[in-house]
Amino acid sequence: MSDGLDARQHRPDRAVLVIAVLLAGLAAVIVWDTQRLAVAAAYARVGPAAFPYTVAAALVGLAIWTAIAGWRGAFPQRESVEFGPVAWIVAGLVGQMALLPYAGFSIATGVLFAFTAKGLGRGPLWLTIPGGAVFGFLVWLTFTKLLQLSLPAGPFERLFV
Repeated sequence: MSDGLDARQHRPDRAVLVIAVLLAGLAAVIVWDTQRLAVAAAYARVGPAAFPYTVAAALVGLAIWTAIAGWRGAFPQRESVEFGPVAWIVAGLVGQMALLPYAGFSIATGVLFAFTAKGLGRGPLWLTIPGGAVFGFLVWLTFTKLLQLSLPAGPFERLFV
């Protein structure tokens, strides 16, 4: 005879089922958007639409897998969410987007790096912002000089280049 615990463990997990629906919805958006691409006739069967369709197929597979696991109630117990670290990381992303056109890639990325580190419980901001800016500058150099791609340059980048 089973007790109430077995029945609770095999109940569908609604949050997981919502995630499965969102994954399937994202796959549908990718397929819809890919069908709108204006692709010139090509001799090869693999064109620019192949990769988005592959990603959409993988998302559908993940959606099905997630839905089955959610229906079975096979997901482990979730931990509670701590909003403090999430707020630090989101603030870092907002700060980077706001600073990017004015301060350049290195300083904006230094802010993102420092706020993310703070959210994860590491280092003071006065130490991690300069460290992140130096790392951001190395990334900027790699993209602009080696890969010939354009990233926003600010006063820090103009000092050295």
